[in-house]
Amino acid sequence: MSPQTSSPRSAAHRPSRADARRNFERLLAAAESAFIERGTDASLEEIARRAEVGIGTLYRHFPTRDALLAALLQDRLRVLGQRATELLDAPSPAEALATWLRALVQHSATYRGLAGPMLQLLSADEDLTSACHDMRDAGQRVLARAQAAGVIRADVSAPDVMALANSVAWAAEQSPVDPARAERLLAIMLEGLRATPPAT
Repeated sequence: MSPQTSSPRSAAHRPSRADARRNFERLLAAAESAFIERGTDASLEEIARRAEVGIGTLYRHFPTRDALLAALLQDRLRVLGQRATELLDAPSPAEALATWLRALVQHSATYRGLAGPMLQLLSADEDLTSACHDMRDAGQRVLARAQAAGVIRADVSAPDVMALANSVAWAAEQSPVDPARAERLLAIMLEGLRATPPAT
């Protein structure tokens, strides 16, 4: 892995030069197919070969594997952020949070092995793409609304909840023959997040 000479935020911007832009798009297409086939641990050298560029060209565009993942996922992350914003108007704050967390779990299962890198991206500060940053902020607002309504315990943070959702995605990934496992684990997680009614 090359040194981190730039952040995923800067690496995600499409270049203006035509030849550089072509290489950028070819690398994203090659990474998409490699990650689908082999998971997020797919060799970066193999991705460069698929894109018919040198490994140095890959690193110029994407100095880290996380930078490549962030660029590849930014459209999906933008959709997740938009979905969270829409859910702020949902009648039930608790159901809105459950719906959004379900979407986050599904997103984290896009590629095999994505849950770990997603957790790192979401817990970063300086290295977020704008789409990831917006998605995380929108998710925090969905959680805060449910907490303000008194239906979700107040002692959990958005990073805690997102870490749990990614853990659900990871655990479900370990049992590919049980497609319902993610939903069961998410239900258990949501039950644990539920606020305890005050004693009367």
